[in-house]
Parts: sequence; structure tokens; C-alpha cells
Amino acid sequence: MPRFILTSFLSMLITMMLVSLVLFLLLEVGSGDITRKILGQFATPQQRASYRAQLGLDQSVWLRYLTWLAGNQWWVKDQLGFPIQSISNPQTGEKEWWGAFDGELRKWELKGKNLDALVRLDDGGTRTEPANHVWKKAEDGTEYFWGVDTGNRAVKWVRGAGAEVWVLTPAGFRKTGDGPEEFIPIQKGLLGGDPGQSLRTGRPVASTIFPRLKNSAILAGLAFVTIFPLALLLGIIAGTQHGKPTDRILSIGSLIATATPEFVTGIGLILVFGIWLKIVPAVSIFLNKNALLENPALLVLPVLTLTAMELGYIIRMMRASMIEVMNSAYIRTAVLKGLPTRRIVFRHALRNALIAPVTIIMLHINWLIGGLVVVEAVFGYPGLGQYIYDSALFGDFNAVEAAAMLLVTIAVGTRLAGDIAYTYLNPRIRFS
Repeated sequence: MPRFILTSFLSMLITMMLVSLVLFLLLEVGSGDITRKILGQFATPQQRASYRAQLGLDQSVWLRYLTWLAGNQWWVKDQLGFPIQSISNPQTGEKEWWGAFDGELRKWELKGKNLDALVRLDDGGTRTEPANHVWKKAEDGTEYFWGVDTGNRAVKWVRGAGAEVWVLTPAGFRKTGDGPEEFIPIQKGLLGGDPGQSLRTGRPVASTIFPRLKNSAILAGLAFVTIFPLALLLGIIAGTQHGKPTDRILSIGSLIATATPEFVTGIGLILVFGIWLKIVPAVSIFLNKNALLENPALLVLPVLTLTAMELGYIIRMMRASMIEVMNSAYIRTAVLKGLPTRRIVFRHALRNALIAPVTIIMLHINWLIGGLVVVEAVFGYPGLGQYIYDSALFGDFNAVEAAAMLLVTIAVGTRLAGDIAYTYLNPRIRFS
């Protein structure tokens, strides 16, 4: 068994590496100029070029992939000539990059020909002081300086030749002078828990994606504890009552539930229970962080929608597996010996009948986490599925890539858990 688990684990790592490469190439290379989608059709070439440089998209594909995967802080400090540190902002709790310069943590900004330093204080605030003494001379006589700007980037300023930079703001795209000539967004990479900055929110992806994952995990967890025990029980009943009215009712009901799309089921539940009967909230919009604690009824309709979809599928899988096991020779032998039906089902048949459904259940855990896009969109539930949908519409490739890799991690992790569970259900795998 250790060899089997080790092989599965190595397969999981290889899968994740290949998926990360394919995902990166599809989203950042295969999708064309991402700045055109974000800035719109009427953005000028100068605006797109400026924004592309700010995002680091003017770097080579392989350098961007390695930066996204493993970070670039280890070589950016050599470019700057001094160490850099990632410090939490005391107000937001989000990580910010600072340069460790002259024994202090600093950022810089250019105003005309003058460079100012923002020095971080012990309480998290800053003080501003002149920093013209840091300019360096190039071979052509121009003065330049590599430093960390307020956008968590390593940038190169040239004195007296501030570039025109187009900055994306909530009010639109505006031009500003005194900008850097080169940009290198700093990040620790996916392996370091820092997949970059969200283009849609302007905040680190790590700080925005995990609250959404938590919401989806709560929804999926409630659906899981509702769906699978009930589905397995009904599947066992249908399988042991093969051909009888109970089996027919459960089979037809599960087929109808499986064939009905989630958005149809969700809208139907909203109309009946949310609008006509007004028993539970029709939508799951969160007005504050503690919305679920204050009103758990927000979860009722989304959980029922997921249950209706998944319940029928698992019932049919369990039913088919149970029928196959109940028709096997060793079960017929147990019946001929006069063993009680309850003992035959739960002691002899159930373990073998669970082999196929357990594999399906492990795969569907990933669906419950990442396949909630439709359900979350119907009910306005602020989960990971809605996060991916909004980010994809905006063109926020950093957020989409991080969310997709999170789903891949969950998928391969649940598959590994399924493999381990499979070894306990099937001893032939355990000792092969």
C-alpha cells in the first residue's frame, strides 16, 4: 500500500505541474492581448503598451511563468541592489513590499526631478523625506534609480525624463507624468502563497480568494453532509428492492432530478419557497461578513439546489453497484444459508458496493467546490464560483489562474483521498 500511495502522490504532483503550465499558456499567451479586453476596444496602442508594462506582460513568457509559479523576489533584490521585505499593512492585513534601504523600510515616488522616500514607521504609518541622494549615473550620463513604488513593483526612474504612464483607476484610465520607464511586479509566486495582484480589485489575490473559498466550502460542506448519506441510503434501498415499486419511484425521481439543470431547479425553488411562500430568502446576498451567522436561512435554497442535482446521480450509481453485488455468487450463498437480509446487506454486500460510488463521491467533492458557478450566480452567493465568473468576465488572469490551480489542488487531493479509501475497500489494491 505505501508504494501505491507514493505512486498516486507523485502522479498528483506531475498532474499539477502540467496543468499549471497549460493553464498559464492558455490564459496569458493563447488569449491574446489581455489589455485590450480590460481597457476596451477604444484604448490606444500607447495606453495598452503602458498598462502591459505595468503588469509585467512585456517580459518573456518563461520568465513570467517562473515568476507566477515560484516568485521573483530572489532576483529582484539583485536588480535593486538592496533587500526587499513583505510586510503586512496594519489596516488591511494585506502584504506590501518594502525596500530595506539605509536600515529602514522605504518606498519611493518621483515628483518632477525630485525623488521622495516614504519611510515606514513602527505604527505602520509613513513619513516623507527627500531622496535625491540615491540617484545613480549611467554610462550615458543620465541619472537613474531602481526602487520599490507604492504599487508593490520594482521600477526604474530616470531623473528629468519621467515617462508618461496610463493608470487604471475606478473612474477610468488617466495619464500621469513622472512615471517609471520599467516595471517588475514583485510576488512570491503560487508556491509561496502569492499568485499576484487582482486586476479587478487592485488587492492581492490571496487576500480576496480565500474568503470566497470559505463561503463555497461552507455551502459545499452542507451539501455534502446532506447529499451523500441520503443518496447512499436511498441507493441501497433501490438496489435491494430491484424491480419493485420503491425502486421504480426512486429511479424515476433520481433521473428527473439529474436531468434538470441547476439553474432551472434554482429558479423553481426561488419562485416557490422564496417568492410565493416566502419561507426562506430568495437570494443569498451577504450584507456583511457575519451574514451566515445572522441568517443561516441564506443557505437553504442553494443547498437544496445542489442536493437535487447530485442526489439523483449518486442514487443511480449506488443502485447499480448494489444490484451488481446482490446478484453475485457469494451473496446468493449467504441467502441460501438463511442469513438475515440486514446482515447480508450491511456486512457482506455494502463494502463491495461502495467501491464505485466512493470514487464518484471523491470526484464530486471537487465539483461541489468549483462547479458552483451556476448555483452561486443564480442566488448571488459570494463564493469561489462567482469569483471565477466575475474575474473571467473582467479579464483578471491572476485571479482566474489562482482559482483554477486551487480547484486543481482540490481535485487531485480528493483523488488521492479516494485512492487511499479504495485500498481499504479493495484489499487486492492494498497488496498489489
